[in-house]
Amino acid sequence: MRRTIKGIAALLLMMIFVIGTFTACAGKGSEENKDQNTATETPDTTTDGATDAGTDASEDTSNNTADLSGAITLAGSTSMEKIANAAAEAFMEKYPDVIVTPQFTGSSAGIEALLAGTVDIGNSSRNLKDTEISSGAVENIVAIDGIAVITDKSNAVADLTKDQLVQIFTGAITNWSELGGNSQPIVVIGREAGSGTRGAFEELLEIEDACKYSNEINSTGGVMAKVASTPGAIGYVSLDVVDDSVGAMKLDGVEPTEENIKAGSYLLSRPFVMATKGAIADQKELVQAFLNYMLSAEGQELVKSVGLITVE
Repeated sequence: MRRTIKGIAALLLMMIFVIGTFTACAGKGSEENKDQNTATETPDTTTDGATDAGTDASEDTSNNTADLSGAITLAGSTSMEKIANAAAEAFMEKYPDVIVTPQFTGSSAGIEALLAGTVDIGNSSRNLKDTEISSGAVENIVAIDGIAVITDKSNAVADLTKDQLVQIFTGAITNWSELGGNSQPIVVIGREAGSGTRGAFEELLEIEDACKYSNEINSTGGVMAKVASTPGAIGYVSLDVVDDSVGAMKLDGVEPTEENIKAGSYLLSRPFVMATKGAIADQKELVQAFLNYMLSAEGQELVKSVGLITVE
């Protein structure tokens, strides 16, 4: 009996030893498997991270490529001051590393500067002359402007025919009483030689070099101020600058409005040109981007916002 108990005890101890050994081995194997799994997963994580970093770098490079920097210079028409300044501000806001500098020296002077290579864009408030085109200037029309005939507010005459307008500016009619108004001398105010507004006005009426001006003013704002403050005065300015300080004449019964200009019923309208020396496609990237912006839907919305007519 005693031997039997000892035998059973020995058997139990052996079983405990075997079970313990098996458990330890199983645990060790499990840890090794865990380590292997961890080692296998780690490269995947590293690879994913590297891929993400590569993607971000690619995107950053793309963004940098899309960004523009540098400077653009424009010179020319004083009538285009409002649209040129608005375009410069909008483009610089869109591309903060770009500087756009407009100068207002008159249409002819602007085209001369363009052809001389001292500016990137020449602003002209008239169609380019044949001599300018033959010298390499290319006409890029970005907007349409009407020319308003303005008088001082006290003038009783509100409508003129084309023939009457021609006679006023050539000196054949010199008193408002000849047109049904008060007996008052007509004071003819015009722009300086080389002005795009003057060139377009005289060309449209076919009175180039035939006008009899009492005063020749070198800016659009100057004409507005002179006409507004001078009894009996008459002059011409861009439609978009007309305000309630002056009266705007009907011509042949037609008011100077965008609708009438688009319909072709108003006598006096002209293009706003941002000329380049050579085609747009031949310009530096920055100038191409600026002109493409001006002709885009966004740029044409800007044209409308300053009171001009969009290019159809």
